[in-house]
Amino acid sequence: MNNSFLNMASIGDFDPLNASIPATKVEITVSCRNLLDRDTFSKSDPICVLYTQGMGNKEWREFGRTEVIDNTLNPDFVRKFILDYFFEERQNLRFDLYDVDSKSANLSKHDFLGQAYCTLGEVVGSLGSRLEKALGGISGKKCGTIIVKAEELNNCRESVMMQFCGNKLDKKDFFGKSDPFLVFYRSNEDGTFTICHKTEVVKNTLNPVWQAFKIPVRALCNGDYDRTIKVEVYDWDRDGSHDFIGEFSTSYRELSRGQSQFNVYEVVNPKKKGKKKKYLNSGTVTLLSFLVDIEVTFLDYIKGGTQINFTVAIDFTASNGNPAQPTSLHYMSPYQLNAYAMALKAVGEIIQDYDSDKMFPALGFGAKLPPDGRVSHEFALNGNPQNPYCAGIDGVMEAYYQSLKSVQLYGPTNFSPVVNHVARYAASVKDGSQYFVLLIITDGVISDMAQTKESIVNASCLPMSIIIVGVGPAEFDAMIELDGDEIRISSRGRYAERDIVQGRCRVMRAGAKANSHRAYVKVHTKASYYQQTSALTAVLPPPLPPPAYLEVNDTRLAADSVHANTEQNTGEKTLTSNYESDLCLTLSL
Repeated sequence: MNNSFLNMASIGDFDPLNASIPATKVEITVSCRNLLDRDTFSKSDPICVLYTQGMGNKEWREFGRTEVIDNTLNPDFVRKFILDYFFEERQNLRFDLYDVDSKSANLSKHDFLGQAYCTLGEVVGSLGSRLEKALGGISGKKCGTIIVKAEELNNCRESVMMQFCGNKLDKKDFFGKSDPFLVFYRSNEDGTFTICHKTEVVKNTLNPVWQAFKIPVRALCNGDYDRTIKVEVYDWDRDGSHDFIGEFSTSYRELSRGQSQFNVYEVVNPKKKGKKKKYLNSGTVTLLSFLVDIEVTFLDYIKGGTQINFTVAIDFTASNGNPAQPTSLHYMSPYQLNAYAMALKAVGEIIQDYDSDKMFPALGFGAKLPPDGRVSHEFALNGNPQNPYCAGIDGVMEAYYQSLKSVQLYGPTNFSPVVNHVARYAASVKDGSQYFVLLIITDGVISDMAQTKESIVNASCLPMSIIIVGVGPAEFDAMIELDGDEIRISSRGRYAERDIVQGRCRVMRAGAKANSHRAYVKVHTKASYYQQTSALTAVLPPPLPPPAYLEVNDTRLAADSVHANTEQNTGEKTLTSNYESDLCLTLSL
């Protein structure tokens, strides 16, 4: 692996509070079998060219090329492709194979051997992250097969939980003792330091015990266990002019020895040391505990066998307008998709790569059903309530169009029945093997708000997420309340255990893709957070061994000793701690 790639592990621009687009580095390896033989007196000399598609258009762009392997029909290419993997996007890939006949870089000068199309999600979601496909592109000929393997690059995914205490620190306050806090810095290659963590303030003491905190090793030392870590000790002042008590230096490797005589540090004030001959130190800081953890990503659960189960629920209420009229949101134009079909296609094409059987339950709500005209808020689009599954997104689209021809749009707009429908399935699977996603597409205000909130609170402990996509010009203020980003949703005094709803995206003709991506950023992280907080590790591969010399205190820290990002009484936001749920597992990115 070259140095330029290793530099990607740098977190010079790392900002856990503002990161928005989760990505993981994935290494793609290509092999082929039984390629066409284009050479007369020898075998082909194959090369593989990878093309990707931009999000804004369908133009294929060359991403890179493997090396040329002489004289073989079964190449195993050594040169890899390193891609950023975004779960929330449909990343189309095209692999072209050529028989190289000269030194020309112009591919038209070489013999075409075949091509294959897939998505990156399709590769990652395959058994063992290994996808084998037939090559095509040459009429009437069998072009052989291509084998594409994906492997997540491990850019130091460890996190460490540490706790420190101070002893006999300098007294800085005239009417009291000191209000000490610690500031951690990682060293840079140019000799400068970058702040990476700040503890809380412990008031009026010279012997503080700071709360345990968790920080990615990338943030602490950029994955270099021997890189200098500087720790400064301050006395907090309300006006922000904090008094410097002293400092000490260490490294991740030294800290990894755990609680021992090696991790008792003298806090030294250089100015005092230069002025006072008898000056020894300004107190000591001791490491109380050191616990290494491996940050788990969404890919770990996919590779471990977790399946995504996708259910769609469509609003068939009368407020959508008569489907026979062009003004209706359900109008079936022969020239373009309506808003509902666009939302289905944009979101469904992403999720289907992660569903092994590609069979999706498709429901409708708010319509009168034949033959008796009863109103239903949970009916199967394919007309079969015992088996509402449709084959792929195309099957869902077909069932949707057929339903528009047979049901009568009515009302009201009730969400709770479809939420409860998916929750019943999710409640039966608690071993981490499956995760459920419900997509609700609607045009207006929710009629059963109280019941929906109750259903969401009940479902918040289950392996499921809900995406609510708004279509049309109506206001969607109720979505903000259901989306628990700002205020955790509650019902009858009981709060949701976690935020499972993404409900602020609206699909218009120009924005279907962008909005579906935003929604799936959230689903990605909500799914990972459920797995983490539920301790569902049975399906995961074993963690990497900790670094050398690791010794951890016998006393394991209680979960409630780890505090999320809150505004400490330093008057500033801490840079690291137990990151917010929507980020905690996507920053190994």
